[in-house]
Amino acid sequence: MRASDKPLAGKRIVITRAPAQSVELAAALEKLGARVISLPLVAFAPPKDKRPLDSALRSLARFDAILFLSRNAVRYVCERCGELGIKGDILASPNRLIAAVGPATAEEAARKGWRVSFVAENRTGESLAHELGGHLAGRNVLLPRSDRGDERVPSALRDAGANVTEVVAYRTIAPEALDPEIIGSVRRGDVDAIVFASPSACHNFRASVGAEALKQISERVHFAAIGPSTARAIRESGARVDIEVNEAALIGIDAIAEALARFFHTGAPAAPARSA
Repeated sequence: MRASDKPLAGKRIVITRAPAQSVELAAALEKLGARVISLPLVAFAPPKDKRPLDSALRSLARFDAILFLSRNAVRYVCERCGELGIKGDILASPNRLIAAVGPATAEEAARKGWRVSFVAENRTGESLAHELGGHLAGRNVLLPRSDRGDERVPSALRDAGANVTEVVAYRTIAPEALDPEIIGSVRRGDVDAIVFASPSACHNFRASVGAEALKQISERVHFAAIGPSTARAIRESGARVDIEVNEAALIGIDAIAEALARFFHTGAPAAPARSA
């Protein structure tokens, strides 16, 4: 296929994930002909107070299940275990359920040498809680997560009868600075689309440009949202969402790129993809 025949040929797509998380998406977009511009709107850091996490990790033997809602949760738990001298084989016990929110999170855990025995079919934290259902009734469950996590997942777990211990494994923070040249291009509408992968990305962008500017930018640049919570955050900020991909329907990162390609091919707002 000639470069000019690719569905995203000439399209300037801004991706807002942290650099380490954007490699696969950038490659998928470039494969379809897009020019990818990186504007990281989120960064990650260890918790300010590590004592709750440390206490949970030092007493891992008392937990019947550990639920990972993101690759970052796996990464920061692994790093802290190493710092504390806790051996990874305690997580690999056949008597302990390790569950992941989706294949990417499960793969990250597998790379750390941990045996994941359950992966959520619909790839959301709430789905993970509901799909495990009664299997967790009366069991002690460790939920290491971001400081930005809401109450829906632990509430669903408690409704299922689980004894949940929530700990902050990492913080989601704004990057120290945003590239002024890229921000200027986005403000002028010199890019075609900007992809938001989390509510935090939207909130940090609004904090940088202002609420009114966010709305105006969305009238010149197509906003793409990965997941319903991200789309909701954008709309609640007063901006428009033209492309919405439901995480529950994703079959790999290519689905996001394909959703953008479909949108630019048809010129019509993309409805949220739904799982079968």
